Amino acid sequence: MAHLQLSAVAAGRRPAAGGGGGDEMEDVALLESYDEEMGGSSAAGAGEEEEAHVRVTGMTCSACTSAVEGAVSARRGVRRVAVSLLQNRAHVVFDPALVKVEDIIEAIEDAGFDAEILPDTAISQPKAQKILSAQFRIGGMTCANCVNSVEGILKKQPGVKGAVVALATSLGEVEYDPSVINKDEIVQAIEDAGFEAAFLQSSEQDKILLGLTGLHTERDVNLLHDILKKMVGLRQFDVNATASEVEIVFDPEAVDLRSIVDAIETGSNGQLKAHVQNPYSRGASNDAQEASKMLHLLRSSLFLSIPVFFIRMVCPRIPFISTILLMHCGPFRMGDLLKWILVSIVQFVVGKRFYVAAYRALRHGSTNMDVLVVLGTTASYVYSVCALLYGAFTGFRPPIYFETSAMIITFVLFGKYLEVLAKGKTSDAIKKLVELVPATALLLLKDKEGKYVEEREIDALLVQPGDILKVLPGSKVPADGVVVWGTSHVNESMITGESAPVPKEVSSSVIGGTMNLHGILHIKANKVGSETVLSQIISLVETAQMSKAPIQKFADYVASIFVPIVITLSLITFLVWFLCGWVGAYPNSWISGTSNCFVFSLMFAIAVVVIACPCALGLATPTAVMVATGVGANHGVLVKGGDALERAQNVNYVIFDKTGTLTQGKAVVTTAKVFSGMDLGDFLTLAASAEASSEHPLAKAIVEYAFHFHFFGKLPTSKNGIEQRKEEILSKWLLQVEDFSALPGKGIQCMINGKKVLVGNRTLITENGVNVPPEAENFLVDLELNAKTGILVSYDDSFVGLMGITDPLKREAAVVVEGLKKMGVHPVMLTGDNWRTAKAVAKEVGIEDVRAEVMPAGKADVVRSLQKDGSIVAMVGDGINDSPALAAADVGMAIGGGTDIAIEAADYVLVRNNLEDVITAIDLSRKTFSRIRWNYFFAMAYNVVAIPVAAGALFPFTRLQMPPWLAGACMAFSSVSVVCSSLLLRRYRKPRLTTVLQITVE
Repeated sequence: MAHLQLSAVAAGRRPAAGGGGGDEMEDVALLESYDEEMGGSSAAGAGEEEEAHVRVTGMTCSACTSAVEGAVSARRGVRRVAVSLLQNRAHVVFDPALVKVEDIIEAIEDAGFDAEILPDTAISQPKAQKILSAQFRIGGMTCANCVNSVEGILKKQPGVKGAVVALATSLGEVEYDPSVINKDEIVQAIEDAGFEAAFLQSSEQDKILLGLTGLHTERDVNLLHDILKKMVGLRQFDVNATASEVEIVFDPEAVDLRSIVDAIETGSNGQLKAHVQNPYSRGASNDAQEASKMLHLLRSSLFLSIPVFFIRMVCPRIPFISTILLMHCGPFRMGDLLKWILVSIVQFVVGKRFYVAAYRALRHGSTNMDVLVVLGTTASYVYSVCALLYGAFTGFRPPIYFETSAMIITFVLFGKYLEVLAKGKTSDAIKKLVELVPATALLLLKDKEGKYVEEREIDALLVQPGDILKVLPGSKVPADGVVVWGTSHVNESMITGESAPVPKEVSSSVIGGTMNLHGILHIKANKVGSETVLSQIISLVETAQMSKAPIQKFADYVASIFVPIVITLSLITFLVWFLCGWVGAYPNSWISGTSNCFVFSLMFAIAVVVIACPCALGLATPTAVMVATGVGANHGVLVKGGDALERAQNVNYVIFDKTGTLTQGKAVVTTAKVFSGMDLGDFLTLAASAEASSEHPLAKAIVEYAFHFHFFGKLPTSKNGIEQRKEEILSKWLLQVEDFSALPGKGIQCMINGKKVLVGNRTLITENGVNVPPEAENFLVDLELNAKTGILVSYDDSFVGLMGITDPLKREAAVVVEGLKKMGVHPVMLTGDNWRTAKAVAKEVGIEDVRAEVMPAGKADVVRSLQKDGSIVAMVGDGINDSPALAAADVGMAIGGGTDIAIEAADYVLVRNNLEDVITAIDLSRKTFSRIRWNYFFAMAYNVVAIPVAAGALFPFTRLQMPPWLAGACMAFSSVSVVCSSLLLRRYRKPRLTTVLQITVE
């Protein structure tokens, strides 16, 4: 026991799929990892998993992504891998016991691509919650009884899974769930038992990349090393002086990020300043570098190619220059020698990237566009060199085509540059979301008496839970939190889509990135970094953009065989033209006087190789999916992946949960009637007293109604410190309740004044032998026929009275249902309510297909019954109680607003609590896949038409021959045209209901 070892406990936990019946949505993480998109979490007992995000450069088409996926998947220990061509990223889930990150990098580089690990940051993907193991120093223990006492106290704490205490070393090791209990509470528990305690370290670790200013000399590096070595909680660090960065692995339980940044600044007396590297700005910087690099290559190629073009096409028509170019320099003409030099630089210096990429692809048995470019340009260049040397030493000068290879490379680079710019625009939605996060925050600091004495401007990425932040008018809220002082209005349109400002006062929740409009607010941060709504939306959009739609499998397959087919067609083209010319099958007039049959055939073959474009096929789907997911996010519709987007276009049934989906989710008592001699006020007090201990939405409605009846006021909402005030108000007029028990699906029972009270539905009352008078039964039937739920009350085994409760329909419900019918979608309503109420609600909203009295577990069975004939079923629910049905449906849509977004089992998240977004989700899916089909049509049609034209299929009839350089230009613009086609989705507008309903407005 002398040396207790800390070890991570692999007990990753997921929220339960099902949910309770509360009226407030559970606080479920918007995202876990990429597990949902990549096939679900691993089976239990499969060992720990780690994730790596890798930046991969050099990928040009679908064949490249397949090569990377294949190379990484082949490594033992790799569980799942997803590669995004547009994001130049790979996400790998692996077993750290079997494979290391370095092995993954090596596999990608062996496949012929450059790779680098993207560091974790403060707003990286949320991690699966683990059980932590932490060490505490415990003082004051004198014997084994003390040890047993401490261990016993610790094991009784909620969230503590195990505890071991060593008397000899005065150390304790505790395994605990940090979501239930934190290290400070553990220390407090030990101290409450009469011992001294201090936290030492935990098994948790996090990695962060900090940018540094002031890091210039070796002395600065040494100073930084000295500062970091002295810090408690730092596991390791790696300083990159060239990039002015330091990567730190630290224990977030022992030291926080802000302390690290402050320690670097104070330890260097302000000479060194650290800041968190934002991963998205870093990614944007890499994209900008790629575009800048491509532009530099394009300029160089143009600078060298234009003189070659002029020497061939323009200069021979200018006598003076023509004379100079025809002068000899040794056996070579001056013009030919000059073209050779210029084109050689273009071919092997500017075009080096094509040779490197082609070599890497061929080395691993794959082919891509670079192979075609290299084959075409090299064939033209080698022929021209051979022709030049042959003419120099024999005197017979065959035509040379140096300008062909130079112009092909120039046009390809131009196309690549436009493609990089266009692909950058497909991720504009992410950039706009990132820009919503403010760069800095105003932190309020307190003195020992709790008074605010100082304001400090800090990096917004350094905000910690519990910080009190000052938000000025016109500035953005730095983190999700709760208002603790001040009143104002906040523009939350970026989350809710509603332009009307939302009033905020003490206890109101605020969302990071929203704009404070008028007054000054003090907010207490409760969610920061990856836990904020905005960060999770960004992560969700990124996850969707990493995913592949099933339709893309077709493009991947075609891309894998495309290049070999094109090379084969090129060889056939050459042989056909050459053999036909050799046997005299076409007249010599088709061949120019200075040319010959070989050159004539070679130009056709080169044109075939150069004009074919596999990239257009590979870009057809991912560009459209990327734009669509970004557009959806801007409209409050978050898509979980390309596969969900594809399925939603063919939806046949949309199942709506009733409570909280078709209805507003807030029950209201509309009527109360007594059928005994009891006074109405006493009746309401009795019912409210019984229901006050229940958390059910109907119970809260009864309490609210009774309070309003007696005091003509409104109970305060249950938030933070107001809960205590609410309890005080209730205790003044409610009756004393004993033996309270909730009966799920029926109601509640309790004892008041020593007599039994029942509050619930008809089943509860009749099962307890209480007779319901005929007039009460008739009144109850009338309520149910008017879409109201009847709540019956009995006291001392006698029926007292009943209340009618309704949950108002959302104002857009009926219109949305009608709109779905016009779109060819069959709406279904699913509810656990009784048949009379369900049919009344369905009639009001316009739904004919109703499934009532269905328990949560049975909702998934309803979904499966509709799927039996092959129909595509969408389920719209709150994402908590309806989780089984959302998971069973082909398309799950979780509807909810603000910070309560729950998408554990859903494919779509409709951020605004508005049913119109169901129509938007289906319409966006249909428009996206219509665009993808057009992309495929253009890409396929281009190759089907262009390759025969380049091969000379029209030459016998038109005498028109496509020069190879023109073929290169066509190839370059084919990819750009597909990306631009996808970018048209950025003009997407939500369908107007008048259009969907085919209503003409005069």
